[in-house]
Amino acid sequence: MLVSWPRKPIGFLIRIMLVTWAVLAIYYSNLPWAGLRTISAGAFAGFAIWALWRSRQRRMSVLFLVMFLGVVAWWISIPPSHDRHWRPEVAVMPRAVIDGDRVRLTGVRNFDYRSRSDFTVRYEEREVSLSHLMALDFYVAYFTEGPVGHTFVSFVFDNAPPLAISIETRPEVGEGFAPVASLFKQFELIYVVGEERDVVGVRTNHRHEPVYLYRLNTSADDARRLLMIYLTRINELADQPEFYHLLTNSCTINIVRYANAAGRRGRFDIRHLFNGLIDSYLYHSGRIDTTLPFDELRRGSLINEAAQAADGATDFSQRIRLSLPTMMRP
Repeated sequence: MLVSWPRKPIGFLIRIMLVTWAVLAIYYSNLPWAGLRTISAGAFAGFAIWALWRSRQRRMSVLFLVMFLGVVAWWISIPPSHDRHWRPEVAVMPRAVIDGDRVRLTGVRNFDYRSRSDFTVRYEEREVSLSHLMALDFYVAYFTEGPVGHTFVSFVFDNAPPLAISIETRPEVGEGFAPVASLFKQFELIYVVGEERDVVGVRTNHRHEPVYLYRLNTSADDARRLLMIYLTRINELADQPEFYHLLTNSCTINIVRYANAAGRRGRFDIRHLFNGLIDSYLYHSGRIDTTLPFDELRRGSLINEAAQAADGATDFSQRIRLSLPTMMRP
């Protein structure tokens, strides 16, 4: 008796989870009209409640399971696409051509922003040398300060401006990010490759997001290995679209995954998911400078004031780093 008592609550929880997932999968499916998706999701929810909790016929539970598996098969079959009406910020997929030490990148974003929605579209080509890659910087940006944010990296060269790479959703015109929707194939994935005055500046100066910058304790060789992993993924994604997924194919999860492939040692940490706390993880695992107390380091790593003062400047990247604590400067 003591062993069997949890079965009912556990079974109830499993049924709730299955029904919720299927209803959301239908609601966010590829059916053509929002009204049809809403009606279909509501009809499935009504049937599921009746079959699992109201009906006393065992075959109704079996029928629910068959229908649930049908929804799963349908959801799996929904394909990602490169052919949609993309917002201009994500309209061009970058590519990389690697020739020995040289890397030529196309689709490098370098917009001129007058506001978050008013900008001059400019995609460029850029060439960098792997042998001149010296360091790796890590950014944490917040829509609002809290346990969830957006993370991205910049590869720092000794003969050229840094190259920012940000793993993001690829929204269509009229779309904005929605966390729940991102779990159900609503957004394709893009690696935005761009100049920092664009990728960083739009966040600090026009979206008014708090942005923190940290220099990682990464060797040049490890930074080069990581860049090569990024470049491989950029080309794979240009050839074959993928869906963004908040828990499995998102910014911080992929950064950690690629760092592992480049030689990082460490276990999974809950702050990889609650990535607004990732700088605490980096500090306490020794991956950023620990000379200062963490709170003091974090205050000094907020770059918004320096970025706003450097808005549009050709030396934007240098000026935002001059505002950092002394031990964090290049």
